Amino acid sequence: MRKIYRQLLTLFLAAVIIAGGGIIVNSRMSQASGEKKQDEAAGVMEVHFIDVGQGDSTLITCEGHSMLIDTGEATKGTAIQNYLQKQKINKLDYLILTHPDSDHIGGAPVIITKFNIDKVFVSNYEKDNKTYMKLIQALDNKHLKQTTPKVGAKYSLGTAKFTILAPNDTYNNPNDASIALLIQNGKNRFLFTGDAEEDAEQDILENGLDLSADVYKAGHHGSRTATSEEFFEAVSPSSAVISCGEDNSYGHPHAQTLNTFRMNGVKVYRTDEEGTIIATSDGNKITFNVPESNTWQAGEPNGNGSVWNAPIQKSDPAKSPAQKDETEKDKVTYVLNTKSKKFHKPSCNSLPEENNREDSTQSRETIVEQGYEPCKRCNP
Repeated sequence: MRKIYRQLLTLFLAAVIIAGGGIIVNSRMSQASGEKKQDEAAGVMEVHFIDVGQGDSTLITCEGHSMLIDTGEATKGTAIQNYLQKQKINKLDYLILTHPDSDHIGGAPVIITKFNIDKVFVSNYEKDNKTYMKLIQALDNKHLKQTTPKVGAKYSLGTAKFTILAPNDTYNNPNDASIALLIQNGKNRFLFTGDAEEDAEQDILENGLDLSADVYKAGHHGSRTATSEEFFEAVSPSSAVISCGEDNSYGHPHAQTLNTFRMNGVKVYRTDEEGTIIATSDGNKITFNVPESNTWQAGEPNGNGSVWNAPIQKSDPAKSPAQKDETEKDKVTYVLNTKSKKFHKPSCNSLPEENNREDSTQSRETIVEQGYEPCKRCNP
């Protein structure tokens, strides 16, 4: 009888163990299914690289949440405010001021005054000047606390997540003290490094974090002092966005950086040529609202910048005066977009559709007087 009882008890315990194992397996399957659903649930994220001239300002929105990285010069504060309001934004989840140079924090007092903000992240580098003092005063007036986020800290923005990559130390150079972050929406990854230069890039590399990104916001406006070879290889982007001002005094972007992008097949988008650039991520693919740049024109007035210049057409002394006159006419031919009121070079790769297009042999001055503006892409 006892033997039968033991056998029944053994069978009962075995059934419990099997059932328990089944529960564990089902739990793991449920967890895996949940992770898959989370990946599939990636919402639409928009990254607006706002044209603020020689400076930086990037708006990121995802599922009703928003983040602003940098605010350009003080003269751009109201323009950024207007841009955000046109996007129907009245609150920022995060305001990230990468470092205290005026072309990154100048417009911040306007944004702080006009919008509700949950979190303000600033660099660990402080400056003793009016621009920085105005920032601190604006924060105090709104009773906002600023903090320097810790490297490795993770935050959410709607369905997107971002990780802090820098600053990793205290630096004598404000550029190297830039806050750097990588934001991911589904499978799509965007990297921002402020004006971090090679020393800071090396420190980021030594963290051992995954830096690979689809879109790289080119460090320091495309300067040769950033985007070191080792750092670029770790990021390995398919696209790069350069925020800089047309004919800026720094010569940004530098030919060395453009060479790196071109030799590695990276698509380049530039605010000095195309104005505000918007990249949209659905979690699987990224689309841009403007075509990629194909000028490869460095901002440096001399030296290496000339390597990407188109060959200068030399005059042919054998041409007759009539032929020369015809050539001169060709040089002043522009293509007008009668809808957008922009005018282009005939060689521009963003020419208007035929129904909005009008060819003109008038002078540039005459066209401008008629209310047309030059295309930022081809700079006619």
